[in-house]
Amino acid sequence: MDMKRRSLLRGALSGTALTAVGGLQALYSTTANAQATGYKALVCVALYGGNDGANMVVPRDGRHAQYAATRGALAIPQASLAAIGPLYGLHPSLAPLAPMWTQGKLAAVLNVGPLARPTTRAQLVAKTAQLPDNLFSHSDQQNLWESAGSSVLGRTGWGGRLAEALGPDPVFAFGGSGRIGIGATRSTLALPGPGSDFAPAGYFGGPNAQRRAMLDTLATRTRSNHLLNAFAGIQRTALTRSTTLAPILKISPTNTPAEVLNTHFNNLQGALDTSIAEQLYQVAKMIANRSTVGGNRHVFVVSQDGYDTHNDHLARQGDLFAELAPALVAFRNAMQALGVDNDVTTFTLSDFGRTLKPNSSGGTDHGWGNHHLVMGGAVQGGQTYGTYPSLNLGGTDDYGVQSWEYQGRWIPTLSVDQYMATLAAWMGLNASQVSALLPNLSNFGSSNLGFV
Repeated sequence: MDMKRRSLLRGALSGTALTAVGGLQALYSTTANAQATGYKALVCVALYGGNDGANMVVPRDGRHAQYAATRGALAIPQASLAAIGPLYGLHPSLAPLAPMWTQGKLAAVLNVGPLARPTTRAQLVAKTAQLPDNLFSHSDQQNLWESAGSSVLGRTGWGGRLAEALGPDPVFAFGGSGRIGIGATRSTLALPGPGSDFAPAGYFGGPNAQRRAMLDTLATRTRSNHLLNAFAGIQRTALTRSTTLAPILKISPTNTPAEVLNTHFNNLQGALDTSIAEQLYQVAKMIANRSTVGGNRHVFVVSQDGYDTHNDHLARQGDLFAELAPALVAFRNAMQALGVDNDVTTFTLSDFGRTLKPNSSGGTDHGWGNHHLVMGGAVQGGQTYGTYPSLNLGGTDDYGVQSWEYQGRWIPTLSVDQYMATLAAWMGLNASQVSALLPNLSNFGSSNLGFV
């Protein structure tokens, strides 16, 4: 290859999804490990920073008095809660989600968190508890949630391992996804927002068409070196996939105003003029065009930052929920319109919960166990799963051992492993595959929580 050709090749690859090995792996389709019929998709909504589940799902029965006494100025008044049955209410900014509960399509999974094995406060007091690594640390607890393990040294994510078990596709991420989509043989495919070009497809238009032709030639040439042939195969698939996805991702209310999903997302205007709505809009387009995307088992990740509410807690969480709820409603409406509501399950995760007791700055500090929401046509909703923790500081679910530690950091009673195992089983994995996906699952009594 002469110097001019090498220079052109470097230019074609620079700044595109093909520059990193991870990008190549993400774009590369491998042989499916599990054959399944029909279509199913998981949509993970990552609430980064540590969402305060105690103000997301709140008791509205006799326990509300204890909740209010402990939360003080951060308590949501009982009358302001959006009722989801007789026992609980949602934060008022999440009120748009309440009809899904009535329809039986929204469920709450209570007090979930990373665990090495079932853990009690008595074990903590006796110093016999086996704890996950580095509790209360943002990066480490994100790692544990995303890897579904108890060691921060885990290198792969539950999503990446699940995708490898399901078939040829990577985890598709809009916004941050951390470790979720990393597998042993592939990485997350990070995709842009509405109206954006998806490199490398957007890099080869007009006068740059020669670059694409040159790469196609290199990718289709047969060589005697097996390693080079394998790399060429990855490159061929990468170029094909980027070309396939680029037109889908490019659609926006601005450049394609007649696109059917725009109605459900209100043309991304008003309450839906937000990053989380844009990300879910992109996911909806991928699902609408699933035959073009290829594959019949997809895992998507969207994210919303800002939940590290050490101060100004009520206003900040309320504002975030006011963006989240309309976006989730628009997404589910879109799934119903597409006729795939029963085939798409959306769920939340977060770094950790937050202390039930407020801090001195009008906020909350890092906790452990947390509540999460699951929605979709296949969800066995209108009910909660798991056990709501004690609201007494120093009670049976409080991590604190000495009195000065009593903050209401809930010891989880359900593990991340159980939460993810339930979703993996719904996606079609059998019991042995689920166990291989989540090595610590055998430490817990139930591998399927039954919410979907």
